[in-house]
Amino acid sequence: MDPRRMIADVRRAAALNQDELATRAGTSRPTLSSYERGHRSPSLTTAARILAAAGYELAAAPTIAFTEQPAGHGRTVPVPSHLPRLDPSEAFASVMLPLHLNWSDPGRVFDMRDRRQRGRVYEIVLREGTADDVLAYIDGALLIDLWPDLVLPEGVRAAWEPLVLAATAPATA
Repeated sequence: MDPRRMIADVRRAAALNQDELATRAGTSRPTLSSYERGHRSPSLTTAARILAAAGYELAAAPTIAFTEQPAGHGRTVPVPSHLPRLDPSEAFASVMLPLHLNWSDPGRVFDMRDRRQRGRVYEIVLREGTADDVLAYIDGALLIDLWPDLVLPEGVRAAWEPLVLAATAPATA
């Protein structure tokens, strides 16, 4: 993520103005503003200090790479290198899928807190979605929970199954 966007997003999420966050982080408002506008780049230490002052932490996450796997009938589906994780606020949100995913029922809002509705979204995204759609709507832990109950074409299930099984396999010493 772009450092300027990250700092600005965190500041807004913490309901702080630039003066408040700068004071908490031990920096000046002009310096913080300069980071947010991209005129200057904070060091990792400085970025971590600013985020901590807003109640967040700087963390590294593995990059997810996608490969196109055959799904039958000449189609492919994007399968990630490892299962993505969503923030709970995203994983359990109400979502309206874009038209390229939910063309048969446009405008429908799915309540992701409802297991059945979440399952329907996962079926649609795994079957019709792009890599960006997988990252936006699929949480790996919730996918594992839903996996036995999802109604998927054989090719889509075969493409995803090794990833799901690997994630649920017992760890070896």
